[in-house]
Amino acid sequence: MADTTIVEESTETNIFGESINVDAAISVEELATMMATADSVPATVKATATDVCAKKGCWMKVAMNDSTEMRITFKDYGFFVPKDIAGKQIVFEGFAKKEITSVEDLKHFAEDGGQSPEEIAKITEPEEAITFEATGVVIM
Repeated sequence: MADTTIVEESTETNIFGESINVDAAISVEELATMMATADSVPATVKATATDVCAKKGCWMKVAMNDSTEMRITFKDYGFFVPKDIAGKQIVFEGFAKKEITSVEDLKHFAEDGGQSPEEIAKITEPEEAITFEATGVVIM
């Protein structure tokens, strides 16, 4: 019998990017603990999507344990996720890193997320946060 913990690349609508082992997933709290002492770590993470790029599905966000959100982008812009996955459980694999996001990029992400011009105008400072570049995503 085949190992069912490995998710293979397929045409199913809930698998995007490279194959990942969903059983190896850690929580966002565990990732935050790992990132407290590192600048970058490889990880497979299970979380709930809180927001998705409304234009293309080219990024998504998950809630962290400290009331902040972590933005997940996709390696080499190689795949996108459906735009309607907010609220769904996801597992994603790749690399987490600490990063400073410029005001220009934050405004671009806000526009893609469907925020109003007034909300976008309030973005005036760069943001230091944990970001994630995923090589694969599974929507549970």
